[in-house]
Amino acid sequence: MRRSLRRLGTRQSGQGMTEYIIVVALVAVAAIAVYQLFGQVIRSQTAAMAKELAGEDGSELSRMAQSAAESAAAQAAAKSLKSFTGNAAEGGQ
Repeated sequence: MRRSLRRLGTRQSGQGMTEYIIVVALVAVAAIAVYQLFGQVIRSQTAAMAKELAGEDGSELSRMAQSAAESAAAQAAAKSLKSFTGNAAEGGQ
C-alpha cells in the first residue's frame, strides 16, 4: 500500500515539472517571436542599455532605435487591410 502511495506522489511531481518545463518553453518561444517581430528597434534599445550599463555612451544606438521605430510606424501606416490588394500587387504576389 505504501509503495503505491509513493509512486503516486512521484508521478504527480513529475507531471508538475513537465508542465513547468512546457510553460517555460512557451514563454521562451514567445519572447523570441516578439524579439524577431520588433527587430531592429529592440536590438538597438538593448544595445544602448548595455552600453549605458557599461558606462559608455549609448546615445547613437538610442537614435538608431528611434529612427527604426519611426520607420516601422510609417510602414504600418502605409500597409493596412484597406490597401491589401494594392500591397499584394506591389509585392509581386
